[in-house]
Amino acid sequence: MKAEELRAYTMHELHQLLHQKRKELAELRYKNAQSPLSQAPSAIPALKKTIARILTVLNEKRHERS
Repeated sequence: MKAEELRAYTMHELHQLLHQKRKELAELRYKNAQSPLSQAPSAIPALKKTIARILTVLNEKRHERS
């Protein structure tokens, strides 16, 4: 998901998406600890990047308000 797409979301939607992505990341890390991910080993770094993008857009929106 690109930052441009995320900028169209509201603050509430971004917080919900952030919660969802963090939950997905926790599940992937748990599965990876049990047995290494053979299907998509790049899924964890991709999710981490998406979370970082969401946090970046949230911070941009916070600074716009003040």
